Amino acid sequence: MEALIRDLVAAVLVPRPYAEVIEAWRTSCPRLTVWEDATDAGLIICTTTDGELLVQATPAGRALLGVTPPPPAAPPHPAGA
Repeated sequence: MEALIRDLVAAVLVPRPYAEVIEAWRTSCPRLTVWEDATDAGLIICTTTDGELLVQATPAGRALLGVTPPPPAAPPHPAGA
């Protein structure tokens, strides 16, 4: 099961729409609780950006995969500078 949880976290390193993620990862098997386990462990989180519900890896999820967070975006340079 740990491999599946890692796969889910890897799939949302870049935020993805909730509907897309849940469609790919939903299951009716009560023994296969990948989504619930990843959420309960704080490895993924749902957020809202511009009115869209997204799923993304948390810092704990990134750490599980050994992935550092991307550097912050550089501010735009003023025109003519």
